Amino acid sequence: QVQLGESGGGLVQAGGSLRLSCAASGRTFSDYTMGWFRQAPGKGRDFVAGISRSGGSTRYADSVKGRFTISRDNGKNMVYLQMNSLKPEDTAIYYCAVDRTVLIPTNAAAYDYWGRGTQVTVSS
Repeated sequence: QVQLGESGGGLVQAGGSLRLSCAASGRTFSDYTMGWFRQAPGKGRDFVAGISRSGGSTRYADSVKGRFTISRDNGKNMVYLQMNSLKPEDTAIYYCAVDRTVLIPTNAAAYDYWGRGTQVTVSS
């Protein structure tokens, strides 16, 4: 089993920044594509960003392009999501997820392991 734990969420004003972190254990970290998803109340779980095994490729939802940056440190078994210029519509629970395919899928069903999420609230 792969275990994931997110941290770094909180309350921030619109226009502010947060950095989310995800720590992974249970398997060689560099074997996996990593993704961030988010789920707002009453909404589905939507793709936010993904990064390939080596970190050489990234993928972003249109709604966060230019504002969010995903990165990883395989030596520390960590993946990060830097979120800048936050908007109230970014308010959601953010989840870290693991995929074992060679692509960076955007559908939640493709991911094999999930963290329990961290709450991000952006006030207006």
